[in-house]
Amino acid sequence: MYRVSPLKTALAVSLALGLMACDNDKAAQEHTSAKPVAEVSQAAAEQLQQSEAEKANELYKEYWQRNLEMNPLNATFLGDHRYNDRLGDFGSPEGLAKQLAFAKEFLQRINNIDSSKLSGQELLSYEIFKSQREAEIEGDKFPGHLQPIQQFYNPFNFMAMLGSGQSAQPFQTVKHYEDWISRLEQASAGADVMIANMREGIETGVTRPKVLMQKVLPQLKAHMVDDVETSLFYTPVKNMPEDFSEEDKKRLTGLYVNAIKTVVVPTYQKMHDFIEQEYIPAARETHGMVGLPNGKEWYAFQVKQTTSTDLTPDQIHQIGLDEVARIHKEMRGVMKDVAFEGSLQEFFEFTKNDQQFIFDSKEDMLQAYENLRSQLDKTAPELFKVIPKAQFEIRAVEPFREQSSSSASYQGAAPDGSRPGIFYVNTYDLSARPTWTVESLYLHEAVPGHHFQISTQQELQDIPDFRRFGGNTAYVEGWGLYSESLGKEMGVYSDPYQYFGALSAELWRAIRLVVDTGFHAKGWTRQEVLDYMEINSPVAEARRVSEAERFMAIPSQALAYKIGQLKIRELRTLAENELGEKFDIREFHYQVLKDGSVPLNILENKIKRWIDEVKG
Repeated sequence: MYRVSPLKTALAVSLALGLMACDNDKAAQEHTSAKPVAEVSQAAAEQLQQSEAEKANELYKEYWQRNLEMNPLNATFLGDHRYNDRLGDFGSPEGLAKQLAFAKEFLQRINNIDSSKLSGQELLSYEIFKSQREAEIEGDKFPGHLQPIQQFYNPFNFMAMLGSGQSAQPFQTVKHYEDWISRLEQASAGADVMIANMREGIETGVTRPKVLMQKVLPQLKAHMVDDVETSLFYTPVKNMPEDFSEEDKKRLTGLYVNAIKTVVVPTYQKMHDFIEQEYIPAARETHGMVGLPNGKEWYAFQVKQTTSTDLTPDQIHQIGLDEVARIHKEMRGVMKDVAFEGSLQEFFEFTKNDQQFIFDSKEDMLQAYENLRSQLDKTAPELFKVIPKAQFEIRAVEPFREQSSSSASYQGAAPDGSRPGIFYVNTYDLSARPTWTVESLYLHEAVPGHHFQISTQQELQDIPDFRRFGGNTAYVEGWGLYSESLGKEMGVYSDPYQYFGALSAELWRAIRLVVDTGFHAKGWTRQEVLDYMEINSPVAEARRVSEAERFMAIPSQALAYKIGQLKIRELRTLAENELGEKFDIREFHYQVLKDGSVPLNILENKIKRWIDEVKG
């Protein structure tokens, strides 16, 4: 769950070629008689189409650059270091008004472009850009800024990751070090804005569930240190480049020591004390969005934005129930293969607790992922015609956030290649991370999942930057879950327990459809969700708790996986049936990935067009 140096796009190149073609036509005309009126009209229409496409492309470029300036943290993660000394707005009234005006301005300007004169990629970009601005404006009526922090997405964890020197913030030059100090010094004011918004949330009944906010306290407390040198924010000082002058080293060390003492510790203390003493006592006891003012409408809006479909929460809930039943049937087949005698629930207990499925150490767990990387790097070309250039590292989730983090996650590489992607593996509580989860997690997060999809998208040269570095959640997570289903075709899942792991992962996503809608549309309690998970899945208690609280924290996001996967699998089946012997799996995957992340309805339309083209 997820983030430039501007490059010329193929769209701009195609426009240039189009103008060149017009020049060639003009030269040819000098050697022939005057063209018929129909041909002249066609040439004029082509010129108009170029003009509209050019205007749209310039609009996208302007939007992207202004958006990066308004959101400097996004720029840093994309490898654009112009704003590394800025923190950005954390939801102030002025900042929110500016963002809304920004969306309205660009919606008005895109509406001034005649979309009937666009086609292909130009029309696709137009439709996506317009729908995004419309969604931003519609979403402004919901007070998300009053809930700026929770255990899963904590801006203060985010700052710590940046300040550690192990994330997107660079620490190679003296200016890099100075930039971070400048950015860090703005954190206290950002915390004040968040606290003001949270107080407004208390007054209006828009708060986070109490149980979630209790999980935030230890995350903040981890950075309230007495010894500056034990602070994660001191790490860049320990790793200061040797080629810095002694004078700069001494000066920068002093700046960092002072910043930790006067900014980091007081800011984290301020937020910690506010949450503990003021916010938690006033936070709500309910767990889903139905407990918020206008919560059902708010959730329905989020469902639509996340899935890019018209499915209602009730429809999604039923899809989840049906998928859970189907996958349970598949699991009973695995039970038969391994000659297990007992009920499905007893098999769940066996696979959760038997020592053969528990890693001996964190190092063994990480090595298992490295071994799988070597294997899949060899088989990926059999299913994919384009392999992204970007590399990635496999890392353990940092201790300060491992207890409340998900099992695994992926952070994209810098587009300029200066920083590899990171596949984070949670090594906390090995008993909750069975060996049979390795294959499906790796396929989802790394190859051919998020790393492949996001890197391929960032390396595209023929789409605007807002598409290269944006994303549709159902497409992105749907691709990740679809990637898990490719295990057998890529030479894994040969062991029945590995396949059981794949089914367990898919089952978990089906369960998410049930419990996310259960929480936020049907008013289920945290305990009801935990009970449903325990009965229907082999997931250990620690993960059940962290996942349930994740669904509470980020409503609708959990729906994206299964809804997106079902659509991609549906389109693959359609292509296989329609094309028969003409079906090429490498070409199908290329078609799905080649335009980057798009809404599911647009993905469906373009795959159907491709099928028609192949059929002739």
